[in-house]
Amino acid sequence: MAQDQKAHQAHQAHRTGKTVRIGCAAGFWGDTETAAPQLLCGGSLDYLVFDYLAEITMSIMAGARLRDPATGYATDFVSRVMRQWMAEALTSHVRIVTNAGGVNPLACRDALSVLAKELGLAPKIAVVLGDDLLPMKEELDKQGVREMYSGAALPGFLLSANAYFGAKPIVDALAGGADIVITGRVVDSALVLGPLVHEHGWRFDDFDRLAAGSLAGHIIECGAQCTGGLFTDWELVPGYENMGYPIIECEADGGFVLEKPAATGGLVTPAVVYEQLVYEIGDPQAYVLPDVVCDFSRVHAEQVGENRVRVAGAKGRAPTETYKVSATYLDGFKLDVGILLAGEDAPRKALRVAQALLAKIEKLVTARGLGPFRATQVDVLGAESTYGPHARAGSTREVVVRIAASHNDRDALKLLLRELPQAGTSMAPGFASVIGGRPQPIPMVKLFSFLIDKSRVQAELIVDAERKLVEPAAVGCAALAPAAAFAPVYPVIESAYSVPLIALAHGRSGDKGNHSNIGIVAREPRFAPFIAASLSAEAVAAYLAHLLDPQQGRVSRYELPGAHAWNFLLENALGGGGIASLRADPQGKAHAQQLLAFEVPVPKEIYDEIKTRSSQTRAR
Repeated sequence: MAQDQKAHQAHQAHRTGKTVRIGCAAGFWGDTETAAPQLLCGGSLDYLVFDYLAEITMSIMAGARLRDPATGYATDFVSRVMRQWMAEALTSHVRIVTNAGGVNPLACRDALSVLAKELGLAPKIAVVLGDDLLPMKEELDKQGVREMYSGAALPGFLLSANAYFGAKPIVDALAGGADIVITGRVVDSALVLGPLVHEHGWRFDDFDRLAAGSLAGHIIECGAQCTGGLFTDWELVPGYENMGYPIIECEADGGFVLEKPAATGGLVTPAVVYEQLVYEIGDPQAYVLPDVVCDFSRVHAEQVGENRVRVAGAKGRAPTETYKVSATYLDGFKLDVGILLAGEDAPRKALRVAQALLAKIEKLVTARGLGPFRATQVDVLGAESTYGPHARAGSTREVVVRIAASHNDRDALKLLLRELPQAGTSMAPGFASVIGGRPQPIPMVKLFSFLIDKSRVQAELIVDAERKLVEPAAVGCAALAPAAAFAPVYPVIESAYSVPLIALAHGRSGDKGNHSNIGIVAREPRFAPFIAASLSAEAVAAYLAHLLDPQQGRVSRYELPGAHAWNFLLENALGGGGIASLRADPQGKAHAQQLLAFEVPVPKEIYDEIKTRSSQTRAR
């Protein structure tokens, strides 16, 4: 379907003006296929970006390519999205930028070219290569590369090793006339920064503008997470069934407005934007990207219309001399199985069954010479849905006991699967079913991150049949210097009254490898001193000690005064992270929800105000 005349005229007007409109139709591999048509038909866009990659996704794609060399990219991009909407994008002159290439960009390009020919289309497709460092494995071994967090040596066999490129290859591809740009591992925000540099003509030594463009990319790179998805106050967000996906309208100075298409669900407010701002950024004064080191600590957001928020305040400084590299490797196998148990005292009963099963299988696998499990994990979850109208509020007569285990030998885990059914007749009553059927052991793909000098890595660009090297941006790099210290002194609040943190703040959490980030944003500036005074790094470490590795876990706190927010970096808090973790929450997505229950001392007048507000909400 083509855009109507009015939308087309608006589209042409802003193309020749001072703003660039970019929509994001995917925040991860597996995101909804409804976002692309929504944005293409209702967004008046210049660009549409699709961000498919995360560290866990690279692990999955590397495993897929190991099984089938023709895979290793986001197949949905070609088979589901482009099959339906490539013609519309080309007709509407909307250029597409995506990292759908994963660990196999050429295979993605080839599949898209075949599809285009089948549809009678002839897009100019560019592919960014050079991020794959597997050919350098022998050289990296000689160099004695070490993991940047743990200091571990480089594994003997790697599934993948990809450097995080920046925006320069994308800029060159667009300058070469590409309609569709497919990359491998570029930093997520570069999908947006590239078009902005190309359209606005920004220099690569204009660090404040690069930081502003990177902020725009960071805000929309996770799709609907910046338009109400995962928002703490979820009850305020309308239309989950038709969530609006984000559009940024960016001006030449780097300031931008975030919005979503009309007549869609979701919510765009400063609070929603701030939650995404603090998502997975580590130190907000030193958010290191390939093109610029960003300082987001003074970023501020302002409501400028219904579901329209203006964002500004990013600062930048010279980039570092290195690229980050994410490598993956095989490290044994794992099994994850859930059992539904019902009846009185279900949690204790489920725990006994799980522990008995693991103890029994451990003896069996040891007797067969396979050795003990490397690690095990038991989680008990429950909600009483099987009791229907007889469910008791706050009761736990129905649980799913989740049993996870890892082992070097797949056969040890298969033995656990074979012995699992006998618990249904020989152990506690109420064993109802194995949730989701009987799973199979899967490879544990672990992440190994390190730094490499930029001079040793060369990006390449293929546009149609022409292949060329991408010249690095002519800009000086520097060692990462510490940002200006920001350490305000907050008065200690001594009060007999306290409220849960969720009454004072919003929260958002996520992962970076084996580390968890928890962002906390004050609901009102006047609440910030109370939060800051009690929510120290030490207090968070004590409250979430069950998440932290006993030897290597630690917590750091960073300030974002522009948003009245803090970011807590929980190092080694995910049990290995991603596919390597046995945790029920391997990416820390629920960590903020746990921290929001932390009790914060407040003056009596604030306590009374919050309790009154809570009573009024319940009454409604």
